[in-house]
Amino acid sequence: MPEQENYSGMAALSICEALLLALNDRNILPESEIVGILRDAAVTHENAVGPETEMNRHRSAAALINRIIERRNALRKQP
Repeated sequence: MPEQENYSGMAALSICEALLLALNDRNILPESEIVGILRDAAVTHENAVGPETEMNRHRSAAALINRIIERRNALRKQP
C-alpha cells in the first residue's frame, strides 16, 4: 500500500504543477500568485502538528514544495 501512496502523490504533484503552469501560461494567475500558493502550501506543512511519523511526512512535503519554488527561481535566472 505505501507504494501506491507514493504513485498517487507523484501523480497529484504532476497534475498540480501542470495546472499552475497552465494558469500562468494563459495569464490567469501571475507568477507571484503561483509562488504565493506554493509558499502557503509549504507553510501549512511546516506548521502541522501530530505524531512524529506524520510530522516527518509534513516536513518532507514542505521541503519538496520549497525545492519546486527554488527550481522555478533558478530557471528564471537562466539566460
